[in-house]
Amino acid sequence: MALDIDAYLQRIGYQGEKLPTLSTLQALQHLHLQTITFENLNPLLGLPVPLDRHALMDKLVHQRRGGYCFENNLLFLEVLTMLGFQARGITGRVYWNQPDDAWPARSHMLLLVTIDGEDYLSDVGFGGMTPTAPLNLHARHPQSTPLEPFRVDAHQDHYSLWVQLGDQWRLLYRFDLMQQGAVDFEMANWYVACHPQSKFVNNLIAVRTDKNRRHTLLNDLYTVRFPDGSSEKHTLASLTELWELLEGIFAINMAGVERSSLEKALKEKSLFRQ
Repeated sequence: MALDIDAYLQRIGYQGEKLPTLSTLQALQHLHLQTITFENLNPLLGLPVPLDRHALMDKLVHQRRGGYCFENNLLFLEVLTMLGFQARGITGRVYWNQPDDAWPARSHMLLLVTIDGEDYLSDVGFGGMTPTAPLNLHARHPQSTPLEPFRVDAHQDHYSLWVQLGDQWRLLYRFDLMQQGAVDFEMANWYVACHPQSKFVNNLIAVRTDKNRRHTLLNDLYTVRFPDGSSEKHTLASLTELWELLEGIFAINMAGVERSSLEKALKEKSLFRQ
């Protein structure tokens, strides 16, 4: 079954040309991040996270839910391919909020897109600090986006992606260009969705990018992050407040989520301090 490209474009509000150009990629990435939220309700609730085309379209487009990197980026890859882009998935090791000398698993998926002979990184699924525009893989200077500046560094056997917050550069992830296939994404997806120690099994996470800020949720802590590195934090007081936040600010259709199951998971994992 072919992807319903028109349904996806309507979902994110894109009305521009359907041509495989850099301006099209920039617009699609920007709108996707504002519309389809990064969220992990399924792993938290012990529900499956299928990655086939039908499941991704049903959840992220028709049900108007969100997802994490494998869901968002695999759907985005399908869209780009249908529009004629030369694109493929690659994987990386996440260093955000980890020591620089750590050795995390390859738990993140991103895209390599080639346009007119130039290679770009495109990512709609990193969560808290997803770049809001494609980044030139071979540029070594800071690259501006609608929000924070980013920088791609080249190393002997890999690349690294950095974000500037205020006057600090923070390492997001390290990656290489090794070809990845469906089996690689399925393996990593199983770990992220099912492993007892996965942060997505043990925390509630949601992120949505706005025009001039990022909305992030970690369990009962709601944070608004600004491009200059500053932030505003608020601890949620009740499940009702959480539910309204997920439906409102995070634009997640919660109709298919059992409220009692979410409350049970939050209590069992001690994710709410109230």
